[in-house]
Order: sequence, then structure tokens, then C-alpha cells
Amino acid sequence: METVLVREKQGFLELIKIHAYMKYMLAQMISRFGDSVDSIAYSWMVYTLTGSELLMGSIFAFNYLPGLIFSLFTGVFVDRWSKKAVLIITYSGRGIFVTITAILFAVDHLQVWHLFMFTFMNSLLECFSRPAEMSLVPHLLPKEKLLAGNSFSTSVSRTAELIGITTAGALIALIGLAGTIAIDAVTFLLSAVIIAFIPNPEHDDKLDSAAQQSSGSDNTSKSVIGEMKEALAFLRKHSLLMTTALLAAYINFCLTPLNVLQPIYVRETLGSGAGGMSALGSGMLIGMIAGGIWMGNYGGKYKKSSLIITGSLLLGLGYMLMSVPSIMPLFRMEAATVCMFITGFAVILTSTPFSTYLMEATPKNMLGRIGALIAVMCTGAMPLGSFLSGLAAKYSSPPMLFMIMGLLVMVPVVLLFGKKNFRSI
Repeated sequence: METVLVREKQGFLELIKIHAYMKYMLAQMISRFGDSVDSIAYSWMVYTLTGSELLMGSIFAFNYLPGLIFSLFTGVFVDRWSKKAVLIITYSGRGIFVTITAILFAVDHLQVWHLFMFTFMNSLLECFSRPAEMSLVPHLLPKEKLLAGNSFSTSVSRTAELIGITTAGALIALIGLAGTIAIDAVTFLLSAVIIAFIPNPEHDDKLDSAAQQSSGSDNTSKSVIGEMKEALAFLRKHSLLMTTALLAAYINFCLTPLNVLQPIYVRETLGSGAGGMSALGSGMLIGMIAGGIWMGNYGGKYKKSSLIITGSLLLGLGYMLMSVPSIMPLFRMEAATVCMFITGFAVILTSTPFSTYLMEATPKNMLGRIGALIAVMCTGAMPLGSFLSGLAAKYSSPPMLFMIMGLLVMVPVVLLFGKKNFRSI
């Protein structure tokens, strides 16, 4: 009976009663909307300013550099500092940098070196904000509501992104590139203000203090390198967490052809243009929204390992099905969009239980470091995957690569199915 009651209270409606968490979600929704608008407006601005595909690629590749270099160090500091303060400062900083970018572009003074500098600074601030966001959630929600909370966060964020993508073109036409980028700046500043009104959830966190005292850890007396080693040692000892992290990194690697080769796939296989890219992106986002809603209401009934295995198999299937439209005489775009919906749904089915398990298995005073370490593992797989995707595209078509990578996604999942310790999660 007790288990049934717990499950009944894991839906989205229960989260509405937690006001601090709802304020945090409002801030996330606003910033994600701004990010999605900016992703389109910034791309147009870079191309307008440089006129070079090579420079565009260089700038966007440069965006990954701070994360790969600094994330482990920033995770250590996020564990030491107030997560609320970190988010206020980083959101405000990003709002200021984006504002300066919009102003310089509006007065025709924006230079290429400005783009590299602002890209680097914004990415560096993200190295602090991302582990802080992940570390704050377990302070705002009780453990039994983490799965529903993460699912709700995904649904809200993806909905905001979908709205941003669909309105970005109209905003650019109505108020221009500079004005559209300025909207992104306002969303960051507004999110910082909302976060400021959230009561600091770390002040009275008795469990976190008890965990630190019982483990004898004193973050202020350790060096940054010492705390990084502590995080690595924790991850090595926690074999199940390491296994799921490696699985996430492997799946990210396998998914890079879908991201890198999508323009070629849309143009050559589906016979479409930019509208086709939007259709596929919208299909995936809607799938992720649906996955988040399903997960929040029903995911608590199943083991996390079962969700991860099922989601990974479904992800591989959706990925493989992306090759089917190439042999269809009609409705290629519609079929590909359905496949992207399946893929988006599967991504949530896989990633949400993993992030929830990470929050449950990691001590709160180490979430920043462990989260940053896993983020580096997952992000580090993407440049390699991008390079190999470009190389493989010379010898094979995108549909064939999608078929191969979909099969590869399923391989480790089948192996994990036989591991009793993994299935016990």
C-alpha cells in the first residue's frame, strides 16, 4: 500500500505544490526559450558577419573548448559555493555578454574576434551554470520526486525550445537580428531575477551537512586537484554509475552522425531544404516533450535500468528507421519526422532515469564535480564522433550510416541486459 501511495504522488501535479521548484522551472523555461531563439539568430548573425562556412564551423567548434578544458575545475567550485548564487551570477553574466553582442551588431561595430571572445566567455559561464543547475534540483525536491521533477523539467524546457524555434524567424523579420539577440539577453537577466527570489535551499539542508560530517570531508581544506581526485575515486568505486555514464557517452558518440549529417540527409535523401530541418527538429522536440510527460506520470512504476534498456533499444530502432525514407517513393519527410519523434521520445526514456540515478547515488556535496566529470565524458565523445562522421560520409550515405549506428546503439544494451547488478537499479 505504501509503495502505491508513493507512486501516486510522483506525478506533475505534486510538483506544483513545491513553490521554490516551480520558480526554478519558470527561470529555466524563460532561459531555454531565449537559447532556442538565439541558436537561430546567432547562426544568421555569424554568417551575415563572416560569410564563411569555415569561420562559422570554427566558432561553433570553439564553443566546446571551455567545457572540455574547465568543466572539472568549475565543478569543484560549484560544490563549494552556493548554487543559487552561481546561477544568479552566471545568468547575469551571460545576459550582459549577449547584450553587448547585440549592441555592437546593431551599430555595425561587431568584429570576428568579438564573436570568438563572447562565445568563449558565454561557454565558460555555462561550465559553472550547468553543474549548478543539476546540483540545485536535489536540494529543491525530495528524492522520491526526482524522477518526476527531471521529467517535468525536460518537458517544460523542450516546450520552451519548440516555441522559440517556431517564433525565431518571425522575430528576426519583425525586429531584426540585433533585436532578436537582445531578447535572449533579457531572458537571461529575467531568469537571474527569478532565481534571486528562490529561498536558498542549502541553508537548512540537514542531510547534506550530515553527509559531509560523516564522511569527514571538508571542501575548504582540500585543493582543487584533491577534490577532482576524490570525484574520480568515487566514480571508479561506484561501478553502476560508471557503467551508465559510459553508456551515455557511447550513445552520444553514436548519435553524432544524426547531428552532423542531418543537412545532407534532408537535402539529398528527403529532397527538402531549411523547412525540412525545422520539421525534423520539431519532430524530435515534440517526442521529447511527450517522453517527459509519460516519464513524469508513469516512469516511477518501473526500474530505472528497465527504462534505460527500453529507451536505448527504442533509440536504436528509431535511428535505424531513419534509413527507411530513402527507399520510399512518397511521404519521405513525414516518415522521417515520425522517426525523429520516436528518437526524441527514446532519448528522454534513456536520459531521465540516468540523470535521476546520478542525483540519487551521488552525495549532494559532490554533485557538481561528478556531474561535470560525466559531462566531460559525454561531451568529449562528440568531437571524435563528428570527425569520424565526416570521414565516413565520404564512403557511405547518411541513411546507411544511420542504420549502422542504430544497430551499434543496441549492442551494449543487449550486453547490459545480462548484468544482474545493472538490472537491479
